Order: sequence, then C-alpha cells, then structure tokens
Amino acid sequence: MNIVTNIFLMTIMLCLFGHASLAESVDNTIKAAKQGDVESQYELAHRYQAGRGVEQDLSKAAEWYRKAAEQGHKKAQTNLGNMYSSGKGVEQDDAQALKWYRKAAAQGDTRAQMNIAFMYFTGKGVEKDKAQGLNWARKAANLGDTHAQTTLGDMYRNGQFVKKNYKEAVNWYLIAADEGNPMAQHNLGLAYFKGRGVKKNYTESVKWHRKSAKKGYPPALYSLGLRYAAGKGVGRDYKEAAKWYREAAKKGHPGAQNNLGLMYRDGRGVDRDYVEAVKLFRKAARIGSPYAQYNLGNMYKNGQGVNRDLDEAVKWYRKAADKGHKDAKKALKEINKG
Repeated sequence: MNIVTNIFLMTIMLCLFGHASLAESVDNTIKAAKQGDVESQYELAHRYQAGRGVEQDLSKAAEWYRKAAEQGHKKAQTNLGNMYSSGKGVEQDDAQALKWYRKAAAQGDTRAQMNIAFMYFTGKGVEKDKAQGLNWARKAANLGDTHAQTTLGDMYRNGQFVKKNYKEAVNWYLIAADEGNPMAQHNLGLAYFKGRGVKKNYTESVKWHRKSAKKGYPPALYSLGLRYAAGKGVGRDYKEAAKWYREAAKKGHPGAQNNLGLMYRDGRGVDRDYVEAVKLFRKAARIGSPYAQYNLGNMYKNGQGVNRDLDEAVKWYRKAADKGHKDAKKALKEINKG
C-alpha cells in the first residue's frame, strides 16, 4: 500500500471518527439538557440556532434558551431577548425582549445592558429616553466591555443620541484601545490624525493604526496604506502603501481595493498592470464604491485592461453618478455630447 493510499484512508477514518465524535457529543448534550443541566441547555439552544451538529431550528433554539434562561443563565436570557426582539423562533415581542434583557442585565451581562440602551435610544418597546439609554450604555462600559466603550466613543464622536463631544469620544476610545480593542485603536488613530479631541499628531495616529492593523482590522490596514501613500506619520513609501492596501483588499475593503487598483493602473509602488487594476476596481465597484465604479468606467472608456466598450463605461459611470460622483456625471455628459 503506497503513501498516497495510506493518507487517503487515514483522512477517511478521521472524518468518520470526527462525525461519530460530534454525534456522540450532541447526544450527550441533549441527554444532559433534558436532565436539567443549564449549560447543556444553553449549548443545545446555540446548536439549534446555528445548525451546528443538528438541523437548524430556531423554534427549538428559543425553547432551550428559555429553559436555561428560567434557571438564571444570563447569556441564555440575552439570546432569548434577541429572539423576541427580532421575531426569530418566536413571535416578535419587544416587551418580552426587554423582560429578558433586564434579567440578564441585572446579572451584569453587558450585551443585555447595551441592548436596553438602544431600546431607550430608539424608543423600541419603551418610551424614548436618551438619558436612560446613556445610563445603560455607561453601565456596560464601566463593567469593562470594550465594545460598549467603543460604541460610546462613536456616539460622542458622531453626536448620535448624545451631544457631540470629541474629547469624551477620545476618553472612551483610549480606555478600550488600551485593552486591545482594534476598532477603538483605529478610531483613536483617526482622532489623532484629524486632531479631534486631541492635538493632531500623525506619528501617534500611525502608532494606533499599526496596533489595530496587527490584529487584522481592515479599516486600520487601509489607513496604514493611506499614511504611507501620503507620507504622514511615516516616510512616504508607495511599496509599503501597496502592501497594506493589499492586506485590506484581501479582507474585502473597497477603499483599499480601489486604491490598490489605482497603483496598478499608474505603476506606483507596483509594476503597472491594467488587468489587475480592472480586477480590483471591479471588486470594489460591485460592493458599491462610487470611486471604483468611476475608475472602472474609465478603464472601459480607454480600453485599458479590457476591450474598449462605451456602453459598459456608461453603465459604471451611471452607477457612480447616482451616488453623487461629480467626475462620473461629467464623464456621462461628455459621452452624451459625443
């Protein structure tokens, strides 16, 4: 028996034993759940919700979340609240959602606290009360939930539900960033770059973007590409810019796909390659980037990387123009005149 055959047989055996092991695990979970084990009830509910090891069944997920929730399992209470809020597996009922969120929140579940906050912010199932919403959001943030801290930072930065306050935004971003939250790290980097809530400091901006990028956060990868392309906070380096754009592009970031496409189109930081440029523009254009849609239109108009096709150019110019892209509108007018 040769090596390839051995490997093939071993792979089959591993798959068979893996499936058997999973089935046994599910059977044990069901047995324990029926006997009243709260953690097993929660796990079984999660399995039914995700279709993991069992056929997906949201009604059964809600049923087992309820059993665990009635025994005081806070995560089950929050998830049951989510199902009532969305109307998945149960009839939509904001009052029931709030009831279960409150039970979980009383036990310190920060997800439930944030859910209650947004119910008050939006008036969903309760009378709108921004003060109550802020109170619940702060509870979650003060318990160390970095997502809640980052969300509060976003609210203060954007003036959403609260009065805009860049310094307060930075305070929350800094707390979450120090705990390693990549979104907070990136947003703190933006604050330093724009000088909002802190003194403008490009070097400090790059420091925080780099921390976030090391965790693979796409907007931070893209921002590092921007910094290297512009030479702000670092020496200008187009090859390094292309490197970071590429990493963000792989993760589906449309801005990075568009900018990397421009670098291939112009031969900046990479060898000029119109075909690669078109490929990247198309990816971002399909996501909905008006900049990429305009650039793709140009490639069709000029016959770069694709056969010249004015109809296709018009199609992409129109998509960009519909989103307000001024140069696309201008290009359409020029084509219509011709």
